[in-house]
Amino acid sequence: MSAIAYEARADEYITALGSMDAVHPVDRAIVDAWAGGLSGPVLDAGCGPGHWTRHLADRGVDVRGVDLAPRFVEHARSAHPGVRFDVGSIDGLDAADGAFGGILSWFSTIHHEPEEISTPLREFARVTRPGGGLLVGFFVGTSLEPFDHAVTRAWRWPAGELARRVDAAGFDVIETHTREARGERAVGALRCERRA
Repeated sequence: MSAIAYEARADEYITALGSMDAVHPVDRAIVDAWAGGLSGPVLDAGCGPGHWTRHLADRGVDVRGVDLAPRFVEHARSAHPGVRFDVGSIDGLDAADGAFGGILSWFSTIHHEPEEISTPLREFARVTRPGGGLLVGFFVGTSLEPFDHAVTRAWRWPAGELARRVDAAGFDVIETHTREARGERAVGALRCERRA
């Protein structure tokens, strides 16, 4: 279970990746552009240490974070006072239908098995109002394949295949971004809109 794996290595993760200083400028630009077009509350689904949640809050977004690892939530509450963080699963969100104008899922579904990824995607669709936004960050591959992530097994997705899963959950994919750099894993982002 990825929550247990992250809980065991949470402090290491927080030190290495738990601030906006560790964020690639292209990723920041993608998230900022997406957030600028939203209306209504936003959920940072799988918020980890909470740095993206804080970043969005500082931009004036009404945002809260949720993560399955209690240590991440404990850190986020301490490091980012004034922002709401809750322990919870993206597979079963404690939120009403259509509660959010946007969902940020920044690499939070990377550990879901391909046959299980529809569960969080359907939850995102359930809690997002029609016309609301979803931004999914993921690892890109030429084929759907697992790899040994630093914490626990993760998956690389061809952008088109993940887009099909997102579409089946109830979102239209508006933009696809991919980035590759020598010595780094290829990454991508899907900017999506909830269908009526």
